[in-house]
Amino acid sequence: MDTVQELSSLYDASVTLAHDTLKTGEWHRYADVRYPKLSVTVKHWQPIDRLEPFGYVDEAGIYSAVLSRPDLMAGYLRAQLDALTSNYDCDVTVTYSDVSIPPEYIPGLEGFGELPAEAREYVPRPALDAVDDAIVDGHWDAFHGHEKPLFHFSPQRFDLAIARLRHYTGIDVDTLQKYILFTNYAMHVTEFVRFGVRELASQDSRYTRLVLPSGETISDTVAVEDLELGSKFQMPRYDLATEGGDGITMINIGVGPSNAKTITDCLAVLRPEAWIMIGHCAGMDARMRIGDLILGNAYERHDHLLDGHLRPELPIPAVPEIQRTLEKSVARVYGDDTSLMRTGTVLSTGDRNWEWKAPRDLWNWLRGSTAAAVDMESCTIAANGYRYRVPYGALLAVSDLPLHAVPKLPAGAQAFYANSKEAHVMCAVRAMEKLARRPERLRTRKLRRTIGEVPFR
Repeated sequence: MDTVQELSSLYDASVTLAHDTLKTGEWHRYADVRYPKLSVTVKHWQPIDRLEPFGYVDEAGIYSAVLSRPDLMAGYLRAQLDALTSNYDCDVTVTYSDVSIPPEYIPGLEGFGELPAEAREYVPRPALDAVDDAIVDGHWDAFHGHEKPLFHFSPQRFDLAIARLRHYTGIDVDTLQKYILFTNYAMHVTEFVRFGVRELASQDSRYTRLVLPSGETISDTVAVEDLELGSKFQMPRYDLATEGGDGITMINIGVGPSNAKTITDCLAVLRPEAWIMIGHCAGMDARMRIGDLILGNAYERHDHLLDGHLRPELPIPAVPEIQRTLEKSVARVYGDDTSLMRTGTVLSTGDRNWEWKAPRDLWNWLRGSTAAAVDMESCTIAANGYRYRVPYGALLAVSDLPLHAVPKLPAGAQAFYANSKEAHVMCAVRAMEKLARRPERLRTRKLRRTIGEVPFR
């Protein structure tokens, strides 16, 4: 049995015991319902290949992680362990941790109801003091104990994230793919579903099924008009899946930086390969036209949502591998008309009506800025990608030019949407497909930290 199988075996045994305990009422047995723990002892430090993107440490010692749902993370865990143990002489051990699993986080027990009074002494409740981003954010105490962190998240942080993904998106995380597109338009979803249906009808497609937020799974030819694409969920999700999980997920995150933070906080625990925002923006240059594309290459954060996690003065760089791939995809989709796309700074704000400022206030707000576009989500998605070490990007379409007498009004907006939606979506889809063919290109050292870094990607 390999290491990941051992982790899964211990976790599955805890799940079985939890079900038995709650069924029989033998509450004292719940003390043994615990998460598995993975420990790697690096016996001797040595210099390794300077190009290694992960699987390295700064010193010898014990690196450990208490893990949930190792079945979901099996491929990731194997790749990380292979890298670490190939670079150093290591001892790897799997044991039970001393961290109990609350019933709410046990698969199949999420809605088990209230516990009787006599059970409360033995059965733990979900505790928010066990949910934080101390490792991701490089807190001193997280890196200066007897054992150093191996993975980015605590098990309850992981479990709460996947529970919230189910709550917000409508479906379990089992079919979530490694390449994620964010939008805030139902029309983009429709175009993505059209693409997925066409692919599933093709004999040589790499995609095997399309999962809708209703839970419906499509695996053969169907008319898009016959599908129910609307959803009661706040951030409906659409998984165009492959056998290996390297397909594309699209999530309609709605409007605003808070939604962008919520969804990326949760998705990060599953270690996706990349996420990209495809949205609309205000163009800031009088030479622009409605429908032009802005490829974000810098991010000016005026939403302030992540200031407590990332100091405002920290630069959020573009990820070259994402940039180059998006540029090539735009050229492929639009042909020779390369003048419609430019790279530039994206400024994100939490105020949808930012352009209603008094002219003097607007002048002072933008004075010195090189922003080519203003939107509400892209900077948060980029900043959380930077923070969680998930490669990120933004490909935005200009929907209005508010500083140049072209505000967003219903008639013009609808005409623009009709003309641009398919091409815009396909630029991002083709980019993701190209990245999926060689995912190692994304696994660079560019998002790794100088201090406060873990061995795993």
